[in-house]
Parts: sequence; structure tokens; C-alpha cells
Amino acid sequence: MKPENNMKRNNSMRLVLPRKKMNNYEADVNVKNNRLLITVNVVGSSGPLRFLVNEDDKVSNVIDLSLKLYARGGRLPILGSDTKNFMLYASDADSALNSSEEIGSCGGRNFALYKRKNNQVPEARSRMITRQHSGRWKACILCLAQ
Repeated sequence: MKPENNMKRNNSMRLVLPRKKMNNYEADVNVKNNRLLITVNVVGSSGPLRFLVNEDDKVSNVIDLSLKLYARGGRLPILGSDTKNFMLYASDADSALNSSEEIGSCGGRNFALYKRKNNQVPEARSRMITRQHSGRWKACILCLAQ
């Protein structure tokens, strides 16, 4: 009978005892790993991407992660993986974020990912329009790949 009473007493004492304090190393690690749940709307895509990032991650890393998640999800249109071809905008900003800037410094959690406009896109479209194709979708893709 005595062991049962000791077990009950120990269980109740566990609830009353304060938790162990973290040492300095654990406190520093927790401070450095502030995470944000961000939403990235890819222009031309069916829906937003949502994922966790560290507050001190660079914008270029967030763009890279967005492109990887977009490709992994099998979304269309196919964007590619070169981060230099994309710009990330905060939802409340008029200009693109600097790629070396920290993602937590802009203060927002909603972003839009745009593809940079370059001269190759109109050229590829003009080649597709001028060539005569047999109407197959593979021929159009091959034309864009050239």
C-alpha cells in the first residue's frame, strides 16, 4: 500500500514543481530561429505557396525556395529555377525587394513573385507565330525551347 501512495504523491509533486530553466545556449538558439509563415503569390499560378522561413533568411533564398516548392508541386506554367529571373514584392510595397535584404526586415508576410521581363520572351513568341506547325502541342514546346 505504501508504494502506491508514494507514486501518487510523486505524480502530484511533478505537477507542482517548476520546469527547468533553459541554459544560455538554448535561449540563444531559440532567439535566432524566429520563423515566419509567409504566403507567396506566383503571378500566373492557380494559388499561393505557404511555407516557413527564418526571419533572417535572404530574399534570394526565399525566391529559390519558392521556385523549388512550385516545381515540386507540379504547377503550371513552368517557371524555371534561375533566381535572377524573378523579383519578390511585398504586398504593400511598390518596388521589388533587394535580393540581399532579410525577409523579416520588410515587416510583411504576404509576397508576390514576378518573372522579370527580358527580350527573350517576345522573340520566342514571334518565332512561334511565324512558323507553321502541324497543330501538335509538342511542336509548340520545341519551338519555345529553341
